[in-house]
Amino acid sequence: MEFSALLVLLVTFLITLHFVMSWWKQTRRYKSLPPGPTPLPFLGTPKYMNLQTADKDYTMLIQKYGSIFTIWKLTEPVVVLCGYETVKDALLNQAEEFSARPIISTMYIPSKGYAMNGPRWRPLRRFTISSLRNFGMGKKTMENRVLEEANYLTQAAAETEGKPFNPTLILASAVGNIISSVLFGEHFDYKDPKLHELMSSTSRHIRSFVSPLNTLCNIFPFLLSLPLLPKIVFKEISYLQKFVLKYIEEHKRTLKPEAPRDFIDYFLLKIKEVEHEEDPDFCDDSLLAMVVNLLAAGSETTASSLKFCLAFLAHCPDVQEKIQQEIDEVTQSLRPPGIGDRQQLPYTNAAIHEIQRVFDLAPTALFHAVTKDIQFRGYTLPKGTIIIPFLTSVLNDPSQWETPEQFNPGHFLDEEGQFRNRVAFMPFSAGKRVCAGENLARMELFLLLSSLLQKFTFQLPLGAERQDSKWLHANKHDIVSNAQLCAVPRALPTK
Repeated sequence: MEFSALLVLLVTFLITLHFVMSWWKQTRRYKSLPPGPTPLPFLGTPKYMNLQTADKDYTMLIQKYGSIFTIWKLTEPVVVLCGYETVKDALLNQAEEFSARPIISTMYIPSKGYAMNGPRWRPLRRFTISSLRNFGMGKKTMENRVLEEANYLTQAAAETEGKPFNPTLILASAVGNIISSVLFGEHFDYKDPKLHELMSSTSRHIRSFVSPLNTLCNIFPFLLSLPLLPKIVFKEISYLQKFVLKYIEEHKRTLKPEAPRDFIDYFLLKIKEVEHEEDPDFCDDSLLAMVVNLLAAGSETTASSLKFCLAFLAHCPDVQEKIQQEIDEVTQSLRPPGIGDRQQLPYTNAAIHEIQRVFDLAPTALFHAVTKDIQFRGYTLPKGTIIIPFLTSVLNDPSQWETPEQFNPGHFLDEEGQFRNRVAFMPFSAGKRVCAGENLARMELFLLLSSLLQKFTFQLPLGAERQDSKWLHANKHDIVSNAQLCAVPRALPTK
């Protein structure tokens, strides 16, 4: 008995010593990191790894630790960057050093590392942007695609006959059709169940990124080796992969190298071009991963932004009326607004930008990582350190915005009432990892909203109370999912 007790005591001592030594080494290695909340031994700061509450949690931590602080993913440090100057210093001034991505298991596993956020990101991103540009992004052909979709969207809104409805589905259908036409040349009827399921699955897939289960699996990746759990975690992306695979196989059968039809065709031609390479970046796996990524990123976020804009304007009828008046003066109600009208629609453009700023769709950018040991703002960040750019703090930085807590289209207007860009407007992030579809998203927001507001006034259902911008921001997720609006046809002025 005495020997057994002594053995247990010795084992306990050795385990404790191992933990203490590991903790001491970790503390010594990371002693030059920015300050932050004290981590629990081997558990880190799990509260602050929950991105669903990041806007509130990180705003509180700024008050105590300033514009750069450290939280912990178990024993791994995560540095949070706050405020325009700090985020700019990292993502723009030292863009290359902050351009890496950490391995995020729930994203890496289904893509096999071939997505734009994987280790092969540079050639895939470069090719994607080039192909989309060749295919018409930012050119007249893309504008025509969006304007054509605007016709379908306004027809769908007209069918509601001014009665309360949730516009989420028709907005998602419009944006989904635009990106699907670019990716695989398909246009769906707004009532097609196939489109509804695709958009619903895409929405669930995007929301799952910050779900408690995904967060847990990213903190403890070994969980994804357990039976059944991967099937649950990857349910939505598996659906999207099966959906896209059907189009890829059809495109392989019907590909005409002399006349590529869409992004899949361009990618298939690139695969043929590099098929002699030993380990090419362009292959069936990367094609599948890229199309799924673009489909998800190019639909859910823009549709959510459109829904919030319309709901916001229903709560602020004076802003909506001013936009409509400006559109009427420029177009004379003879045609839908085009991209060429943006300069003549400064208030409309400013209001859309300001609603995006207030909406603050993504409080944090997708995780970055540093590419090497670097000195940054007086601290040493070891190679591989995870970085979280806190975009909310940029969009509300009092050094950059005159009235950050208020809705104010004047943020984007100069003294002469003309539109002005603001360097701290970073809803799409910034630097080498800025959203690849930013230009398309901006075009869609401007053209689709302008077309809708030209033909309809969006009102709250009878009995609903108007709310201010703070309330709308605080309840943005519920608004995007559930808010009912009335699209009341306008009596357009005649010339």
